[in-house]
Amino acid sequence: MQVAGVVDAMLEAPVAPSFTRLGPALRRRLFHWRDVASYRLDGRVMVVTGATSGLGRAAAQQLAADGATVVIVGRNPQKTAAVAAELRAATGNDGVAFVVADMGDYASVRAAADQILQDHPRLDVLVHNAGALSNQRVTAPDGTEATVASQVVGPFLLTCLLLDRLVASAPARVITMSSGGMYSAAPTVRGIQMDEASYKGAKQYALAKRAQVTLNEMWAGHVDRSSVVFHSLHPGWADTPGVQEALPTFRKVVGPLLRDAAGGADTMVWLAADDGEPLATTGGFWLDRRIRPIHRLPGTRTADTPERRRRLWEWVSEQAGCNPFDEAASHA
Repeated sequence: MQVAGVVDAMLEAPVAPSFTRLGPALRRRLFHWRDVASYRLDGRVMVVTGATSGLGRAAAQQLAADGATVVIVGRNPQKTAAVAAELRAATGNDGVAFVVADMGDYASVRAAADQILQDHPRLDVLVHNAGALSNQRVTAPDGTEATVASQVVGPFLLTCLLLDRLVASAPARVITMSSGGMYSAAPTVRGIQMDEASYKGAKQYALAKRAQVTLNEMWAGHVDRSSVVFHSLHPGWADTPGVQEALPTFRKVVGPLLRDAAGGADTMVWLAADDGEPLATTGGFWLDRRIRPIHRLPGTRTADTPERRRRLWEWVSEQAGCNPFDEAASHA
Protein backbone atom coordinates (compact mmCIF):
# COMPACT_ATOMS: atom_id res chain seq x y z
CA MET A 1 0.00 0.00 0.00
CA GLN A 2 2.94 2.36 0.61
CA VAL A 3 4.07 1.94 -2.99
CA ALA A 4 0.50 2.43 -4.19
CA GLY A 5 0.29 5.64 -2.16
CA VAL A 6 3.46 6.99 -3.76
CA VAL A 7 2.19 6.19 -7.25
CA ASP A 8 -1.15 7.81 -6.41
CA ALA A 9 0.60 10.98 -5.22
CA MET A 10 2.67 11.12 -8.41
CA LEU A 11 -0.50 10.76 -10.46
CA GLU A 12 -2.28 13.47 -8.47
CA ALA A 13 0.47 16.11 -8.55
CA PRO A 14 0.19 17.23 -12.21
CA VAL A 15 -3.66 17.29 -12.04
CA ALA A 16 -4.53 16.39 -15.63
CA PRO A 17 -3.70 12.65 -15.61
CA SER A 18 -5.40 12.29 -12.22
CA PHE A 19 -8.64 13.91 -13.31
CA THR A 20 -8.99 12.00 -16.59
CA ARG A 21 -10.12 8.41 -17.02
CA LEU A 22 -6.50 7.36 -16.50
CA GLY A 23 -6.83 8.17 -12.78
CA PRO A 24 -9.42 5.57 -11.82
CA ALA A 25 -8.06 3.03 -14.32
CA LEU A 26 -4.72 3.01 -12.48
CA ARG A 27 -6.06 3.47 -8.94
CA ARG A 28 -8.54 0.64 -9.33
CA ARG A 29 -5.57 -1.71 -9.74
CA LEU A 30 -3.32 -0.02 -7.19
CA PHE A 31 -5.85 -0.13 -4.36
CA HIS A 32 -7.89 -3.19 -5.40
CA TRP A 33 -11.20 -1.36 -5.45
CA ARG A 34 -14.32 -3.27 -4.61
CA ASP A 35 -16.74 -3.24 -7.53
CA VAL A 36 -19.71 -1.00 -6.71
CA ALA A 37 -21.99 -3.65 -8.25
CA SER A 38 -21.10 -6.04 -5.42
CA TYR A 39 -22.85 -4.09 -2.62
CA ARG A 40 -26.20 -5.16 -1.20
CA LEU A 41 -28.18 -2.13 -0.05
CA ASP A 42 -31.62 -3.63 0.53
CA GLY A 43 -33.59 -1.70 3.13
CA ARG A 44 -31.59 1.50 2.77
CA VAL A 45 -33.23 4.68 1.53
CA MET A 46 -31.18 7.09 -0.57
CA VAL A 47 -32.18 10.46 -2.03
CA VAL A 48 -30.26 11.68 -5.09
CA THR A 49 -30.81 15.18 -6.49
CA GLY A 50 -30.00 15.99 -10.09
CA ALA A 51 -30.60 12.36 -10.97
CA THR A 52 -32.23 12.66 -14.40
CA SER A 53 -28.97 12.69 -16.37
CA GLY A 54 -25.20 12.46 -16.15
CA LEU A 55 -23.49 11.54 -12.91
CA GLY A 56 -26.66 11.62 -10.82
CA ARG A 57 -28.48 9.22 -13.07
CA ALA A 58 -25.50 6.86 -13.21
CA ALA A 59 -25.25 6.87 -9.40
CA ALA A 60 -28.98 6.40 -8.90
CA GLN A 61 -29.05 3.47 -11.32
CA GLN A 62 -26.15 1.71 -9.59
CA LEU A 63 -27.58 2.25 -6.11
CA ALA A 64 -30.93 0.91 -7.29
CA ALA A 65 -29.21 -2.08 -8.94
CA ASP A 66 -27.60 -2.76 -5.55
CA GLY A 67 -31.04 -2.95 -3.97
CA ALA A 68 -31.48 0.45 -2.32
CA THR A 69 -34.74 2.33 -2.27
CA VAL A 70 -33.75 5.35 -4.37
CA VAL A 71 -35.66 8.64 -4.51
CA ILE A 72 -34.55 10.70 -7.50
CA VAL A 73 -35.12 14.44 -7.40
CA GLY A 74 -35.50 16.39 -10.63
CA ARG A 75 -36.85 19.71 -11.82
CA ASN A 76 -38.97 18.61 -14.78
CA PRO A 77 -42.01 16.50 -13.73
CA GLN A 78 -42.34 14.54 -16.96
CA LYS A 79 -38.62 13.84 -17.34
CA THR A 80 -38.18 12.90 -13.68
CA ALA A 81 -41.11 10.48 -13.79
CA ALA A 82 -39.82 8.97 -17.04
CA VAL A 83 -36.30 8.47 -15.66
CA ALA A 84 -37.67 6.81 -12.52
CA ALA A 85 -39.62 4.38 -14.72
CA GLU A 86 -36.53 3.72 -16.85
CA LEU A 87 -34.42 3.01 -13.77
CA ARG A 88 -37.04 0.61 -12.40
CA ALA A 89 -37.02 -1.25 -15.70
CA ALA A 90 -33.22 -1.28 -16.01
CA THR A 91 -32.56 -2.50 -12.47
CA GLY A 92 -35.63 -4.59 -11.71
CA ASN A 93 -35.99 -2.53 -8.54
CA ASP A 94 -39.52 -1.30 -7.93
CA GLY A 95 -38.23 0.88 -5.10
CA VAL A 96 -37.20 3.75 -7.38
CA ALA A 97 -39.41 6.74 -6.59
CA PHE A 98 -39.23 10.39 -7.57
CA VAL A 99 -39.84 13.84 -6.15
CA VAL A 100 -40.09 16.99 -8.24
CA ALA A 101 -38.12 20.00 -6.99
CA ASP A 102 -36.19 22.96 -8.30
CA MET A 103 -33.23 23.22 -5.92
CA GLY A 104 -33.02 26.97 -6.53
CA ASP A 105 -36.63 27.52 -5.47
CA TYR A 106 -36.72 27.26 -1.68
CA ALA A 107 -40.48 26.75 -1.50
CA SER A 108 -40.03 23.83 -3.89
CA VAL A 109 -37.22 22.42 -1.74
CA ARG A 110 -39.41 22.62 1.36
CA ALA A 111 -42.24 20.83 -0.43
CA ALA A 112 -39.83 18.10 -1.57
CA ALA A 113 -38.54 17.64 1.97
CA ASP A 114 -42.10 17.32 3.25
CA GLN A 115 -42.85 14.64 0.66
CA ILE A 116 -39.67 12.69 1.44
CA LEU A 117 -40.41 12.78 5.16
CA GLN A 118 -44.00 11.69 4.57
CA ASP A 119 -43.09 8.81 2.25
CA HIS A 120 -39.97 7.43 3.95
CA PRO A 121 -39.72 6.72 7.69
CA ARG A 122 -35.95 6.38 7.39
CA LEU A 123 -33.24 8.10 5.33
CA ASP A 124 -29.77 6.61 5.07
CA VAL A 125 -28.14 8.77 2.42
CA LEU A 126 -28.75 12.23 0.96
CA VAL A 127 -26.77 12.97 -2.20
CA HIS A 128 -26.54 16.56 -3.43
CA ASN A 129 -25.77 16.28 -7.12
CA ALA A 130 -28.04 18.86 -8.77
CA GLY A 131 -26.10 21.55 -10.54
CA ALA A 132 -25.29 23.13 -13.87
CA LEU A 133 -22.84 25.62 -15.32
CA SER A 134 -24.65 28.47 -17.03
CA ASN A 135 -22.92 30.95 -19.30
CA GLN A 136 -25.71 33.48 -18.74
CA ARG A 137 -26.58 35.05 -15.41
CA VAL A 138 -30.00 33.91 -14.19
CA THR A 139 -31.70 34.61 -10.89
CA ALA A 140 -33.67 32.25 -8.65
CA PRO A 141 -37.19 33.15 -7.46
CA ASP A 142 -35.82 34.95 -4.38
CA GLY A 143 -33.41 37.01 -6.49
CA THR A 144 -30.25 35.06 -5.64
CA GLU A 145 -27.98 34.16 -8.55
CA ALA A 146 -29.25 30.80 -9.76
CA THR A 147 -26.00 28.80 -9.47
CA VAL A 148 -25.58 29.85 -5.85
CA ALA A 149 -29.25 29.27 -5.08
CA SER A 150 -29.41 25.77 -6.55
CA GLN A 151 -25.96 24.50 -5.57
CA VAL A 152 -25.33 26.20 -2.23
CA VAL A 153 -28.47 27.50 -0.53
CA GLY A 154 -30.93 24.88 -1.77
CA PRO A 155 -28.81 21.88 -0.72
CA PHE A 156 -28.12 23.52 2.66
CA LEU A 157 -31.86 23.95 3.17
CA LEU A 158 -32.65 20.35 2.17
CA THR A 159 -29.99 19.03 4.55
CA CYS A 160 -31.37 21.20 7.33
CA LEU A 161 -34.93 19.98 6.77
CA LEU A 162 -33.96 16.30 6.57
CA LEU A 163 -31.31 16.32 9.31
CA ASP A 164 -33.52 14.93 12.09
CA ARG A 165 -34.59 12.01 9.89
CA LEU A 166 -30.96 11.34 8.96
CA VAL A 167 -29.93 11.36 12.64
CA ALA A 168 -32.80 9.03 13.51
CA SER A 169 -31.57 6.63 10.79
CA ALA A 170 -27.95 6.64 12.03
CA PRO A 171 -25.42 5.94 10.76
CA ALA A 172 -26.41 8.16 7.84
CA ARG A 173 -24.52 10.13 5.20
CA VAL A 174 -24.73 13.41 3.29
CA ILE A 175 -22.68 13.50 0.09
CA THR A 176 -22.10 16.58 -2.06
CA MET A 177 -20.86 16.41 -5.63
CA SER A 178 -18.48 19.33 -6.01
CA SER A 179 -15.86 19.93 -8.70
CA GLY A 180 -12.13 20.39 -9.14
CA GLY A 181 -13.09 23.81 -10.49
CA MET A 182 -13.39 24.95 -6.88
CA TYR A 183 -9.59 24.93 -6.56
CA SER A 184 -9.45 28.28 -8.35
CA ALA A 185 -11.86 30.01 -5.94
CA ALA A 186 -11.54 31.17 -2.35
CA PRO A 187 -14.35 31.10 0.23
CA THR A 188 -16.29 34.36 0.10
CA VAL A 189 -19.65 35.89 0.88
CA ARG A 190 -19.24 39.38 -0.56
CA GLY A 191 -18.17 38.02 -3.95
CA ILE A 192 -20.10 34.77 -4.07
CA GLN A 193 -22.70 36.19 -6.49
CA MET A 194 -21.21 37.69 -9.63
CA ASP A 195 -23.04 40.68 -11.12
CA GLU A 196 -24.25 40.96 -14.70
CA ALA A 197 -21.30 43.06 -15.89
CA SER A 198 -18.57 40.71 -14.64
CA TYR A 199 -20.43 37.42 -14.95
CA LYS A 200 -18.50 34.39 -16.14
CA GLY A 201 -20.25 31.06 -15.80
CA ALA A 202 -17.13 29.02 -15.03
CA LYS A 203 -16.01 31.41 -12.30
CA GLN A 204 -19.49 31.55 -10.74
CA TYR A 205 -19.59 27.76 -10.78
CA ALA A 206 -16.19 27.59 -9.06
CA LEU A 207 -17.33 29.99 -6.33
CA ALA A 208 -20.40 27.87 -5.66
CA LYS A 209 -18.39 24.65 -5.61
CA ARG A 210 -15.89 26.15 -3.15
CA ALA A 211 -18.78 27.11 -0.89
CA GLN A 212 -20.09 23.54 -1.04
CA VAL A 213 -16.76 22.11 0.13
CA THR A 214 -16.42 24.68 2.91
CA LEU A 215 -19.95 24.06 4.16
CA ASN A 216 -19.38 20.29 3.99
CA GLU A 217 -16.51 20.67 6.45
CA MET A 218 -18.63 22.91 8.69
CA TRP A 219 -21.56 20.48 8.74
CA ALA A 220 -19.11 17.75 9.72
CA GLY A 221 -17.89 19.92 12.57
CA HIS A 222 -21.40 20.45 13.89
CA VAL A 223 -22.85 16.92 13.65
CA ASP A 224 -21.69 13.91 15.66
CA ARG A 225 -20.03 11.56 13.18
CA SER A 226 -21.67 8.57 14.86
CA SER A 227 -25.01 9.95 13.63
CA VAL A 228 -24.30 11.49 10.22
CA VAL A 229 -21.10 11.78 8.22
CA PHE A 230 -20.55 14.43 5.54
CA HIS A 231 -18.48 14.02 2.39
CA SER A 232 -17.83 16.17 -0.67
CA LEU A 233 -16.10 14.93 -3.78
CA HIS A 234 -14.67 15.73 -7.17
CA PRO A 235 -15.76 13.34 -9.95
CA GLY A 236 -12.75 14.02 -12.16
CA TRP A 237 -13.29 15.23 -15.69
CA ALA A 238 -16.39 13.38 -16.86
CA ASP A 239 -18.27 13.52 -20.14
CA THR A 240 -21.67 14.73 -18.95
CA PRO A 241 -24.47 16.69 -20.67
CA GLY A 242 -23.39 19.72 -18.64
CA VAL A 243 -19.85 19.59 -20.02
CA GLN A 244 -21.15 19.02 -23.54
CA GLU A 245 -23.37 22.10 -23.33
CA ALA A 246 -21.31 24.55 -21.28
CA LEU A 247 -17.70 23.58 -22.13
CA PRO A 248 -17.69 22.39 -25.77
CA THR A 249 -14.09 23.51 -26.43
CA PHE A 250 -12.79 21.74 -23.33
CA ARG A 251 -14.69 18.62 -24.33
CA LYS A 252 -13.28 18.73 -27.85
CA VAL A 253 -9.70 18.98 -26.59
CA VAL A 254 -9.89 16.51 -23.70
CA GLY A 255 -12.71 14.34 -25.07
CA PRO A 256 -10.88 11.03 -25.52
CA LEU A 257 -9.62 11.19 -21.92
CA LEU A 258 -12.89 12.13 -20.23
CA ARG A 259 -14.42 9.66 -17.82
CA ASP A 260 -17.83 8.25 -18.66
CA ALA A 261 -20.75 8.95 -16.31
CA ALA A 262 -20.29 5.69 -14.39
CA GLY A 263 -16.60 6.46 -13.90
CA GLY A 264 -17.37 9.95 -12.65
CA ALA A 265 -20.03 8.61 -10.28
CA ASP A 266 -17.93 5.74 -8.86
CA THR A 267 -16.69 7.52 -5.73
CA MET A 268 -20.15 8.96 -5.07
CA VAL A 269 -21.65 5.45 -5.14
CA TRP A 270 -18.81 4.06 -3.02
CA LEU A 271 -19.27 6.79 -0.40
CA ALA A 272 -22.99 5.98 -0.27
CA ALA A 273 -22.62 2.20 -0.19
CA ASP A 274 -19.44 1.19 1.63
CA ASP A 275 -19.56 0.72 5.41
CA GLY A 276 -15.81 1.00 5.92
CA GLU A 277 -13.88 4.24 5.44
CA PRO A 278 -16.91 6.31 4.34
CA LEU A 279 -18.48 5.77 7.78
CA ALA A 280 -15.21 6.12 9.70
CA THR A 281 -14.43 9.62 8.41
CA THR A 282 -16.33 12.88 7.98
CA GLY A 283 -15.77 16.25 6.34
CA GLY A 284 -13.39 15.04 3.64
CA PHE A 285 -13.06 16.07 0.01
CA TRP A 286 -12.61 12.96 -2.14
CA LEU A 287 -11.35 12.00 -5.57
CA ASP A 288 -11.13 8.36 -6.61
CA ARG A 289 -11.92 7.00 -3.13
CA ARG A 290 -9.16 8.96 -1.38
CA ILE A 291 -9.34 12.19 0.62
CA ARG A 292 -7.62 15.07 -1.16
CA PRO A 293 -6.53 18.54 0.00
CA ILE A 294 -9.09 21.31 -0.49
CA HIS A 295 -6.45 23.86 -1.55
CA ARG A 296 -3.88 23.79 -4.32
CA LEU A 297 -3.20 27.54 -4.50
CA PRO A 298 -1.65 29.62 -1.70
CA GLY A 299 -4.15 32.44 -2.25
CA THR A 300 -7.23 30.32 -1.61
CA ARG A 301 -5.62 28.76 1.47
CA THR A 302 -4.78 32.18 2.95
CA ALA A 303 -8.30 33.45 2.28
CA ASP A 304 -9.89 30.45 4.00
CA THR A 305 -10.20 32.05 7.44
CA PRO A 306 -12.52 31.19 10.34
CA GLU A 307 -14.17 34.60 9.97
CA ARG A 308 -14.98 34.02 6.28
CA ARG A 309 -16.35 30.60 7.13
CA ARG A 310 -18.52 32.04 9.87
CA ARG A 311 -19.91 34.70 7.53
CA LEU A 312 -20.58 32.12 4.81
CA TRP A 313 -22.53 29.88 7.20
CA GLU A 314 -24.54 32.82 8.54
CA TRP A 315 -25.34 34.14 5.06
CA VAL A 316 -26.40 30.75 3.66
CA SER A 317 -28.51 29.87 6.69
CA GLU A 318 -30.19 33.28 6.51
CA GLN A 319 -30.96 32.86 2.81
CA ALA A 320 -32.27 29.35 3.47
CA GLY A 321 -34.28 30.43 6.50
CA CYS A 322 -32.98 27.40 8.37
CA ASN A 323 -30.11 26.95 10.81
CA PRO A 324 -30.14 24.05 13.29
CA PHE A 325 -26.91 25.22 14.94
CA ASP A 326 -27.36 28.91 15.71
CA GLU A 327 -25.14 28.86 18.78
CA ALA A 328 -22.53 26.58 17.24
CA ALA A 329 -22.45 28.57 14.01
CA SER A 330 -21.80 31.79 15.87
CA HIS A 331 -18.58 30.29 17.22
CA ALA A 332 -17.48 28.33 14.10
